[in-house]
Amino acid sequence: MWRIWLIFDPRRALVGLFTFLLVLALLIHFILLSTDRFNWLEGSRTPRAAKVQQMAPVPAAPMAAPGK
Repeated sequence: MWRIWLIFDPRRALVGLFTFLLVLALLIHFILLSTDRFNWLEGSRTPRAAKVQQMAPVPAAPMAAPGK
């Protein structure tokens, strides 16, 4: 394994690796910011009423026992 570092300069390899990871992280974050669901800066662009209609209905309360 140590012979690989004789071929590559460690400083250039690490700078290249960190640059690639930074570009990848920025790309992923900008892709997420462009979606409606994962945009944490502006929040959801859908109206509040549309979210309420998508919720499941509330189950009915149990009926009281007779004679009480």
